[in-house]
Amino acid sequence: MTAPIVRASLPFVATYQPDEAWGALGDPNRRAIVACLAERPRAVGELADDLPISRPAVSQHLRVLKEAGLVTDQAAGTRRIYRLNPTGVAALRDQLDTYWNRALAGYQDAVASPDDTGPADAPSAGGQQDVTDAPGPEKP
Repeated sequence: MTAPIVRASLPFVATYQPDEAWGALGDPNRRAIVACLAERPRAVGELADDLPISRPAVSQHLRVLKEAGLVTDQAAGTRRIYRLNPTGVAALRDQLDTYWNRALAGYQDAVASPDDTGPADAPSAGGQQDVTDAPGPEKP
């Protein structure tokens, strides 16, 4: 028995490339395709029927989304059915969660720390209005 031969010229296939995924979503037609596929898996013809672009254009956009790891396809007779790739979409979600958590932590730090760069005409701690003297409903 001989060992299987793998050619050095075969391209490396990555399942998810974060920069490619964000770049792929930069196109409004691809975002529309992703929105359609989020509803349910579809063939190219079904996508083209729902979008204002041709079938060849849908195919090209699907290729970009597939290369970015956001879409997978499966043969169903003579058609290919496309669906969102849960791994690629989850990776984008994880990145967004990381960005969001960092932004919230930065906001929390900014709110918790005293601000020494306030406006010059802001009242000092001793010059604040006493809220007990503020106008309001009279007490009996």
